[in-house]
Amino acid sequence: MTLVPYLKAGGEHKSKPTQHSVKELQGMGISPNIIVLRADEPITDSGIFSKIAHFCNVKPDCVIQNLTLPILYEAPLMLEEAHFSGIVCRELGLKTPEPDLEDWRQMVERVRHQNRRVKIALVGKYVQLHDAYLSVAEALRHAGYALDTKAEIDWIDSETLTEETLDTALSGADGIIVPGGFGSRGIEGMILAAQYARREHVPYFGICLGMQTAVIEFARHAAGLEGANSHEFDENAPHQVIAFMPGQNDEVDKGGTLRLGRYPCVLREGTRIASCYGKTEISERHRHRYEFANAYRDKLEKAGLCLSGLSPDGRLVETVEIPGERFFVGVQFHPEFKSRPNKPHPLFVGFIKAALEVNRHGVPGARQRQDL
Repeated sequence: MTLVPYLKAGGEHKSKPTQHSVKELQGMGISPNIIVLRADEPITDSGIFSKIAHFCNVKPDCVIQNLTLPILYEAPLMLEEAHFSGIVCRELGLKTPEPDLEDWRQMVERVRHQNRRVKIALVGKYVQLHDAYLSVAEALRHAGYALDTKAEIDWIDSETLTEETLDTALSGADGIIVPGGFGSRGIEGMILAAQYARREHVPYFGICLGMQTAVIEFARHAAGLEGANSHEFDENAPHQVIAFMPGQNDEVDKGGTLRLGRYPCVLREGTRIASCYGKTEISERHRHRYEFANAYRDKLEKAGLCLSGLSPDGRLVETVEIPGERFFVGVQFHPEFKSRPNKPHPLFVGFIKAALEVNRHGVPGARQRQDL
């Protein structure tokens, strides 16, 4: 892929940079079969394509335009209009059927015509760099596509949340999501966000660290465990409701102790999370070190916290929720990793549905309280 610059003063594209780039490749013994031209403005001059094909020694139909588009997911449709997949298969000597992109086209149409809106407060410690939460943000948008809804994200730095700023920062949110992360910075702000969601009955979705901060908040303010915290944030906390995984301790070298990869989980029937999945046996991807402390299961369950998902052997708490809320779910895994634009993750769909119930008219900031 090579960039074709557009000179606005002359109203024309310049092919020389592409020719020079390909010449440099050929000098290293690399001869491209296909050249994809990146362009911010449509290349309407057919002479550009023929010139590049001639001077770069590729077939005329192997020079293909890749135009900047308002919607990222339009790119496969644009490339297919130039028969990109067929040309690639031809050059590789592969015989394949014509691609069926109807499902993708329907998805793109839904993206183009989103008639409703919800405002989601994403509370995290890395919000200055939005790409740090890119998979979460895209998963929210994917769910919106399926529901004819634009998920507008309000990026909130958890370090700025205090008792004084909390109501102002979150009062317009139709839903609150706290994604994953490591370290103690900004944790108290995340705990405040979970407390606000529980107190104001705003849909809440906690992922990995977001689940752990919700558990800490519930332990402090619903179960009466003063000083509850995670071992990660306070090794001297009187109630470490989040701790090392079973079998670990402070002497373990943390470098190789992350729980990584896909693990199975059994969901409790009749829970909110089971209704989202439509089944009770799931498998999700993990990336964490600390777990829900089993010593506090009984106390937190008696206070009203539902341990809605466990590992198949029952040793690990994988998901929690608060019964009676539209959506107050915490998961130890990372569902955003499995979300796709034409196949959104069911938990994100359930979360956006709940946010829509709060904001019936799809107008940002017009959250309406309803009796549960």
